[in-house]
Amino acid sequence: MATPGTPFLGLALHTTTPQLGLSIKNITTKEQHTAVWDLGRGLSAELHCYLQDFIQPYHWQDVAFLGVAKGPGGFTGTRLGVVTARTLAQQLEIPLYGISTLAAIAFRVAQDNLDQAIAVYLPARRGAVFGAIYQITTTGVKSLVPDQLFTPEAWADCQQNFADLQVIEPPETLGDTAAEILSLAQQQWQLDPQGPWGAVVPFYGQHPVHR
Repeated sequence: MATPGTPFLGLALHTTTPQLGLSIKNITTKEQHTAVWDLGRGLSAELHCYLQDFIQPYHWQDVAFLGVAKGPGGFTGTRLGVVTARTLAQQLEIPLYGISTLAAIAFRVAQDNLDQAIAVYLPARRGAVFGAIYQITTTGVKSLVPDQLFTPEAWADCQQNFADLQVIEPPETLGDTAAEILSLAQQQWQLDPQGPWGAVVPFYGQHPVHR
């Protein structure tokens, strides 16, 4: 049991699309709750209200650490989520962990498939793709090819460098991977309990990479 006054919650935000995903976990009991809302353009105006309602019946002082999807994703939503999480972490004086949107997808699909190379991608503008290759480990995910913007040809060439590669199709929705954002943030928190909020910045992937 958590002692009185000891924070015992983990909280994660996912706002890289117009869909808001929130996940909260009681570290002591391992109870976890995740919710998703399709807010569209109302995301920026309504995020704080949804956050305030979602955390009930707990209090902000109960939160031990935060996780946030840092992108890739839409510019406005990604920035909003990261800025909100940074502000909360600074005010509450708690650690914050920025988690790749692609890493969360890989972890959701293949978290029980240790050491498998996982290729994850999302569509980007002008026919490009956001892509990365991860390996699932006992402590989370290991980046084999970091998140970046590829042309379709460069992404195909990149995959040729790996044998026995599992390619994950883009999911229809991303908000519900807030649960994986939280799980990966908790693993980082256990390894590094500091998690300075100032080190978490959005990843927009603006510059294409040609290989």
